[in-house]
Amino acid sequence: MLSCILLVSIVVPFFGAFLLPVLGRVSRGLRPISALAFVLASLACSCLFIPSVLKGETVVFHMAFPLGLNLSLAADGLSVFMAITSALISAVIILYSFGYISHYENQNEYYTMVVLFLGSMMGLVFSSNLVFLYLFWEVTAVASWRLIGFFRERGFVQKADKAFLVTFLGALAMLLGFILLYRQTGSFDLSVVREYFQHAPFPGVVVVLVLAGIFSKSATLPFHTWLPDAGVAPSPVTALLHAAVLVKIGVYVFARLFVATFPLDVRWNEAVLIVAALSALVSAGAALRETDLKRIIAYSTISQIAFIFLGLASGTVVGLVGALLYILMHGLAKAGLFLCAGIVEQNTHTRDITKMGGLVKSMPWTAMAFLFCAVSVMGVPPFGGFFSKYMVIAGALGARPLAIVLVFLAGAVLTILYLLRAFNAVFMGEAPASPAKEGSPVMVGSVVFLGLLSLCGGVFIFYPSCFAQVAARQMMGAW
Repeated sequence: MLSCILLVSIVVPFFGAFLLPVLGRVSRGLRPISALAFVLASLACSCLFIPSVLKGETVVFHMAFPLGLNLSLAADGLSVFMAITSALISAVIILYSFGYISHYENQNEYYTMVVLFLGSMMGLVFSSNLVFLYLFWEVTAVASWRLIGFFRERGFVQKADKAFLVTFLGALAMLLGFILLYRQTGSFDLSVVREYFQHAPFPGVVVVLVLAGIFSKSATLPFHTWLPDAGVAPSPVTALLHAAVLVKIGVYVFARLFVATFPLDVRWNEAVLIVAALSALVSAGAALRETDLKRIIAYSTISQIAFIFLGLASGTVVGLVGALLYILMHGLAKAGLFLCAGIVEQNTHTRDITKMGGLVKSMPWTAMAFLFCAVSVMGVPPFGGFFSKYMVIAGALGARPLAIVLVFLAGAVLTILYLLRAFNAVFMGEAPASPAKEGSPVMVGSVVFLGLLSLCGGVFIFYPSCFAQVAARQMMGAW
């Protein structure tokens, strides 16, 4: 029964994506509600795996095809944690879109691509066959390309093309790495590949090729420049891409391949951490200098993704638990920040923080939500971001060189500085001559909900941390 539900969790959003244009012609009001329903159905399916995961079990679906192209799906702690996180935040983003996107054209394409994006994400996280993992990876690239260029202005389309080309070329390198694995092992199935490399050294050229794909998708230095440029997309799109789904695909595949399947040796892990540390520091410095609100938040995403790499490459249960919690807490808070930025932009008609100020008087709920999400990203207790950041750094302290950890600590300090600077410039100080107003109730309600989730994630940290511990021990026990 559960194995069928595993397939349904992927099929429902894919089916929904193709049905939405038809529903949009029937009724404009039916289209967004149906999109939300498809995402919630996928979320509900993912939640059904929680009891089996907590027992340490893995739900498997397998359908054989020629040439080793088997549709192999597996719901373990890592994939279920990622699926629930992605579907939950996507549902809130679609709800926010009811107000944000209502007066724009191309709504059929918008909702179709958002639901297709989630379906491809669900397929990717549950895939245990490298070919299907790659195929779902590429579907996310196509959907994000259309969403980033949603407004169709020439400059916006060029930035969408840039995002597509960077991630697509990285994916080609990753595919080449998968082909080399197939030549050596004779299979694309992760369980077969894992068993093969228990008794053979893992080829370094494959590591380099796969890391190229991972770094390009996760916007890690030197492939990071496409992510700030993607801020030309509608704010719910940037929230979806920067917070919940797209950039987290890279860290998920790193966890799936280089933690749970064939762990990297110390030298490769340290090389990854050096790149991540530089990415964290450089992007945090860029955020401190930037004046465009959405680009500040985008550079922050690049910096925070590096902390997830730190936890995953620590090689400790504490670090892995921290990394998984980071994916959840950062997704909630960063989605909230981007959605708050969307409300501010729609009501002030600018993203330049030097032209704002005093908005807390006219937009108190948005200001509160922004502050809650910001302090969670900073790592202030009792917000959820504090526990994830603390565990990542604690897990790395005993396992990684102190110099690398100190660089990440410097990045954490810069995070506090640039987020406080952004909050102060936007919401504090003198109010503008023509004060803005709050967004629609559904938009404001969405950001307040994410802000409260960021707080509740810390107050009730016991529950997500228990699930993350099970997932981390499954990954560590794979060998």
